[in-house]
Amino acid sequence: MASSSSTNQHPMNFSSTPLVGHTGLLSSIDPLNGMNYSSWIEQIKIAHGVMELDFALRVDRPPPLTDKSTVEEKRIIDQWERSNRMSLMIIKNSISLAIRGAIPDSETAKGYLNSVEEQFKGTSKAHASTLILKMLTTKYD
Repeated sequence: MASSSSTNQHPMNFSSTPLVGHTGLLSSIDPLNGMNYSSWIEQIKIAHGVMELDFALRVDRPPPLTDKSTVEEKRIIDQWERSNRMSLMIIKNSISLAIRGAIPDSETAKGYLNSVEEQFKGTSKAHASTLILKMLTTKYD
């Protein structure tokens, strides 16, 4: 009897996931420009989820294969690597060149997104504080 596995624990079969049908979704991602981090990250997460490429964003890299690795472990690492590779391409392509050059490179999509977040975490808070201060101190006639 074949063993059953939960879809929550194991990835979908990405090799059969067509990207052609998702070109509109990809083109609808507003490029990260320095002022739109919150909406950009939301669009990135939605696109990855819809295209079933979010496995590498949700799950850490599987351990390396060994002589004792099972077929299932090989399948999982292959799918994780594809998800990671495609995710990096999508993420980097959605960032303006000026900003992309300031973000440290990473071998994983999850690590790269963490680096992007670090670049904008303080910027978003500073921008929000400036806007609030402006609203509080602006005098209307």
